[in-house]
Amino acid sequence: MASCSLLFRLPFLLLTLSLSDSIIQILGLGVGINYGQIANNLPSPSRVASLLESVNISRVKLYDADPNVLLAFSNSNVEFIIGLGNEYLGDMRDPIKAQNWIQQHVQPYLPQTRITSILVANEIFKSNDSQLMANLLPAMQTVHNTLVNLGLDKQVTVTTAHSLDILGDSYPPSAGAFRQDLAIYIQPLLDFHSQIDAPFLINAYPYFAYKDNSTQVSLDYVLFRPNQGMTDQVTNLHYDNMLYAQIDAVYTAIKAMGHTDIEVRISETGWPSKGDENEPGATPENAGLYNGNLMQRMQQKQGTPAKPSVPVDIHVFALFNENLKPGPTSERNYGLFYPDGTPVYNIGIQGSLPDIVFSAAKKTDMSVFSCLIIVIAYLICA
Repeated sequence: MASCSLLFRLPFLLLTLSLSDSIIQILGLGVGINYGQIANNLPSPSRVASLLESVNISRVKLYDADPNVLLAFSNSNVEFIIGLGNEYLGDMRDPIKAQNWIQQHVQPYLPQTRITSILVANEIFKSNDSQLMANLLPAMQTVHNTLVNLGLDKQVTVTTAHSLDILGDSYPPSAGAFRQDLAIYIQPLLDFHSQIDAPFLINAYPYFAYKDNSTQVSLDYVLFRPNQGMTDQVTNLHYDNMLYAQIDAVYTAIKAMGHTDIEVRISETGWPSKGDENEPGATPENAGLYNGNLMQRMQQKQGTPAKPSVPVDIHVFALFNENLKPGPTSERNYGLFYPDGTPVYNIGIQGSLPDIVFSAAKKTDMSVFSCLIIVIAYLICA
């Protein structure tokens, strides 16, 4: 019986070894990932936890506070930014409702799951909803005060994420300025960020600039490939990629409102691997170049030309292709991985970040091999 037991276990051991060997670890990746779930074919959170561990990603941003995800990552080394949806803003002005939310969605998972930040709403100023805009800061303040009252503010911070179109001017970076119609909201928001030492989060996509003007915008410039770049005539700083120019434009806009003590972080950036006919550049090759070159720079702990000593902080969008996202084809094709865990494209990075290789053919061959061993084991034991 012992030999039969071993025979039955052997194929599963071989399959496990095969799968773990197929995903080459990304050592010291240094970037975070956006874990969206607008799909009906995604793997379970526990399998996602194993996938992220295998590629050494230890920072995740959620768009909600999914208890299944937070439980699945208990006792892991993954740090979470969890989302508090736009629909909650009105309620979060009420201290009782804010406390109830935190006691239901945050406290039960601490400290086993490392929740480091609550993202109060996402891209509110893109909505043109004046009520939402007015509710944003009071909601953030109430959530922060609740964390203070519960003794959690030292481990969990409060912030929000903005679309890059909160800028009225972004070129050159030294001309960066927030839209004038938003100043009434952004000035006190920046004051609050400074008060609680919270980062200012931006969702920045150079792909959009290329898509909208592919005949004028250099593809090499947006993909971090060698190019002439541009020199800001005011600061004399040279930029060889658009993302860093966008980040410095935000820093300039913040400085114009009196703050030099707030760090800008990128909460979303990425490149689609597939798009519609009117979405030029949306290919697996370009997506691999954008994310691969970006990750290589993260490995080098690069700062922007205006902030060379502050390494750029990035959460890549996104972990998986999400088949239920509305909008153009590109919206459903930003993932690094397909839902079955295979990469959409290989990301080749020199040094400690080798190619991600996961062969579907190899997986199929291994599965067939495992089935054959099971059949043989059954015949032997019979």
